Amino acid sequence: MQRLPGLDLLRAWAIVWAMLFHSYIVGGIGEQVAWLANYGWMGVDLFFVLSGYLIGYQLLAPLGRGEPLAWRDFYRRRAFRILPAFLAVLAVYVAWPAAREAPGLQPAWQFLSFTLNLLIDYQHNQAFSHAWSLCVEEHFYLVFPWLAWWLMRRPSPRRALAVGLGVVSFGMIVRGYVWLHDMAPVREMAGPAFGLRFVEGIYYPTWARLDGLLAGVALAALRVRRPQAWMRWQTHRGRLLVAATGLFALALWLFRDRLGFWPSVLGYPLLSLALALGVMAAIGLPARWQVPGAGWLARISYSLYLSHKLALHAVATWLVQPWQVHGLAAFALYALGVLAVGATLHYAVEQPFLRWRDRIDTRQLAQVAPAAVAS
Repeated sequence: MQRLPGLDLLRAWAIVWAMLFHSYIVGGIGEQVAWLANYGWMGVDLFFVLSGYLIGYQLLAPLGRGEPLAWRDFYRRRAFRILPAFLAVLAVYVAWPAAREAPGLQPAWQFLSFTLNLLIDYQHNQAFSHAWSLCVEEHFYLVFPWLAWWLMRRPSPRRALAVGLGVVSFGMIVRGYVWLHDMAPVREMAGPAFGLRFVEGIYYPTWARLDGLLAGVALAALRVRRPQAWMRWQTHRGRLLVAATGLFALALWLFRDRLGFWPSVLGYPLLSLALALGVMAAIGLPARWQVPGAGWLARISYSLYLSHKLALHAVATWLVQPWQVHGLAAFALYALGVLAVGATLHYAVEQPFLRWRDRIDTRQLAQVAPAAVAS
């Protein structure tokens, strides 16, 4: 799928927003952006919507044309895309404890099995904890291709709608149950138990965080199964933006108390719907809307996400604290450090494996072409 300037802009915004949120590990980067950084966790939800749409379209489009599920190619391409940079960063966390943003680290096998988000002891092991979102993505990659194949064997809008509503309802029920039975009893107690139970029971587990991925898949399904309706909505991009802005403002208002009951239950599907409408509007943006640098940030966003806590900690430990740097100068050092480490990871590890993947794809196409001509 070709790169689209609108989606690159959203991906760049998502990674910057998520990194602003994680600046708390170095004490924040200024009161001027504190209000924005407080909502930076929403950048991960935007990544979920983008991933759901892109992966959903990648799988649903060929299935919609009657082609078989190329599951080997799908998992091979995902492995080349995800694993090299992830394993490189994990190796740093395991082998070099001084580089960690927090001293405690979950066992390496939980990262390697992508079960971190289900087993984490967040109170004691916060290093590389942002890999939780990668675990959710990996679980999505494992299950969704087969669900898509099942749904597309005999396409039924009612069945697809029932599955979607079932996933959303299940997530709401799980989050509500955890809040009432695990969080509410300790809300009035002193200590961090309330927040810890929120992270471990609501925010990290896969079954409670599928709203964004589902919203993205719904966009892909609409494009594949209802192309005329999709095109009609693309001509009303302004209305989509207005609706997305209004719902997003409502989500921001609801998440003022992020750990509250109603935000935990209703906030995530509302936020995902708002972001999905924004993604739908951004897909058709013309090239003249391209923001300088956004495409590059989008390309290295995965490496940035994996490595940015290491970079923030390194800059704080070796530059900002020893030199007593403050204000805009500290912000600039953090930004340069994060970009330098992320770009190094992208060009030294991620990019070579992506080129290797592309060479394999090219060889496979060259082998298929003569067979197709002969038949």
